[in-house]
Amino acid sequence: MRVILAVGGGLALVVLGSLVVDYGLAPSWLTGQKAARSTAAADGEGEKAKLFTPPDESAIPDDEFGQSVRRGMAIFLDTGTNAHDFVGNDLSCSNCHLDAGRQAYSAPMWAAYPVYPKYRSKNKMVNTMEDRIKGCFTYSMNAQASPSGGPPPYGSDVYRDLQAYFFWMSKGLPTGEKPEGAGFGKIDKPEKEPSRERGEAVFAANCAVCHGADGQGQKDINGKVVFPPLWGPRSYNWGAGMHKVDAAAAFIKHNMPLSQPGKLSTQEAWDVAAFVDSHPRPKDPRQVGDITVEDGLKKWHHSHDGFYGQTIDGVLLGTGFPQESQAAAPAAGDNSGG
Repeated sequence: MRVILAVGGGLALVVLGSLVVDYGLAPSWLTGQKAARSTAAADGEGEKAKLFTPPDESAIPDDEFGQSVRRGMAIFLDTGTNAHDFVGNDLSCSNCHLDAGRQAYSAPMWAAYPVYPKYRSKNKMVNTMEDRIKGCFTYSMNAQASPSGGPPPYGSDVYRDLQAYFFWMSKGLPTGEKPEGAGFGKIDKPEKEPSRERGEAVFAANCAVCHGADGQGQKDINGKVVFPPLWGPRSYNWGAGMHKVDAAAAFIKHNMPLSQPGKLSTQEAWDVAAFVDSHPRPKDPRQVGDITVEDGLKKWHHSHDGFYGQTIDGVLLGTGFPQESQAAAPAAGDNSGG
């Protein structure tokens, strides 16, 4: 049995990580079925009472629509297998949208579906849900490095089935209203400026046991990704929303560590987010041709917390990796984001 060591990671997580990697024994809360409820997400019974409860999987109808819902759920849980041609990294939708997209404060899909179509400042246009999913493939799934060289084309059954799943999950919610539990939840500003150095220590003590000391995630003996990479060529690219330190900090605060959500302080969440998001990752796919990192910083990355365009440990962040293809860059005006 492989032994995984982590400072302060806890015996339970060490043993669990070993079982997962060596024997492929992923528990249900890793496969997206029963993720732990964030203790940081709800303060008191009043807020808990306001949270929407999506229908159970057993309630999926046994008809043609239900078949589409199940296909959408399968894509969501294992995107690299079930939408293989359009995924260019080692992530699945369920890595960020926990519990198969059901968990409050991890950008649950039942909370997202009712508010589309809507205007997004990221691409300065009204986005449909199909646009939004396309952006997730382009940025979070790094589709330009996929076998097809880009995200699913408009009208693809991938979008159809994912939307069927989201629609079914949100049944009973009013349209046009943002429900409690949407997005990654709120996080206060830290008392101190986020520190990569402090964040490295937080990562070693709380994150490395699952994501690896090098942040490259872990696979089981069958090569199946169990814990996703957080940076490097197989992670989300510089156009993904998670590269923003404030977004990553909110997600981490409410949802991580996976077995103990809410354990980290606000400062620790900001610090470890800064550490994770200050590493190299695939380039922003909008950055093509003669567009430099400096150009990209002015066009897309000047108004939010992030390390794009900074030089860290001698590396200019945003340059990507030499082997990256430019074939799947979004068409002009297609800047929908993940």
